[in-house]
Amino acid sequence: MDEPPKRFDEKARLAELRALGLLDTDAEERFDRYTRLAQKVLGVPMAAICLVDDDRAWFKSRLGLAAAQTPREHAFCGRCILEADILEVADASRDQRFTGNPLVTGTARIRFYAGYPLRGPQGHHVGTLCLFDTRPRSLSDSDREVFRDLGELVIGELESVALATTDALTGICNRRGFESLSEQAMAFCARNRAPVSVLMIDLDMFKAINDEWGHAEGDAALRDLASQLVRTFRDSDVVGRLGGDEFAVLLSGTAGNQAQMGADRLQRAVDTFNGDGARHWDLRLSIGISELTGYRLCDLHAAMARADQQMYAHKRARRLRRLAV
Repeated sequence: MDEPPKRFDEKARLAELRALGLLDTDAEERFDRYTRLAQKVLGVPMAAICLVDDDRAWFKSRLGLAAAQTPREHAFCGRCILEADILEVADASRDQRFTGNPLVTGTARIRFYAGYPLRGPQGHHVGTLCLFDTRPRSLSDSDREVFRDLGELVIGELESVALATTDALTGICNRRGFESLSEQAMAFCARNRAPVSVLMIDLDMFKAINDEWGHAEGDAALRDLASQLVRTFRDSDVVGRLGGDEFAVLLSGTAGNQAQMGADRLQRAVDTFNGDGARHWDLRLSIGISELTGYRLCDLHAAMARADQQMYAHKRARRLRRLAV
């Protein structure tokens, strides 16, 4: 069995997949309807919507499949995301790419596979709509046309998910997206007994930028801060705009003292940005930090509230220093 190579855009692909916030979430009718249609219209016993993560293929929707996920090196879908169009395997037991695959040689006895690569809104292949059978077969031309149409409908659902979880102005997570991705990151850290911290960040003097230079400049300030956050923190961290001039970062595997180092890196990056003198205004930040004491969503909200209190204390202290000068 040949293990499929990773895509040339693997890092960006995984970032887009995780930004969707769908991994390890419950089944949803909006996706299940397409696996039902694929199973019925194309006459296969098994159909799924598969998301290809770093080391696993996880099924957001599945019919006829017992397992919720499979190792990526065994997954047919790991090879399908390398393709521009349908990947069809008429008989996996006679295809050298899959002859030693446990899904072929084991109790699942997969013979037929067809997968249609699913693009995320940014164009990266995040998964597949896929069909399986335990007997060899092939798709007709009309089958392939129907299969593509169903795949494009699933892609439309992914675009809807992204719109619901992405801040339109900055391109980072909105509050809903931040909480969804944070839950996934917290679950991972809980399994690995790793610490988690949260930063709350407020853009100071934002109203003054709007009032003096106009809302277009205010929007530019928000976009520039979001860009600094994305550049400063890791792909494994969750960055979000919660609303207005309020931002948050969830730091995976990071204790409170390490989170302070991250906040210091952000401040240095912003200082460098301000030093360019390209704008009429400077980015000025107030930052609060809190380490999570648990791994449930309510623990996240409590940590955000603590960091928020620290952030406003920081803001008040800076205001008092300015008045004293």
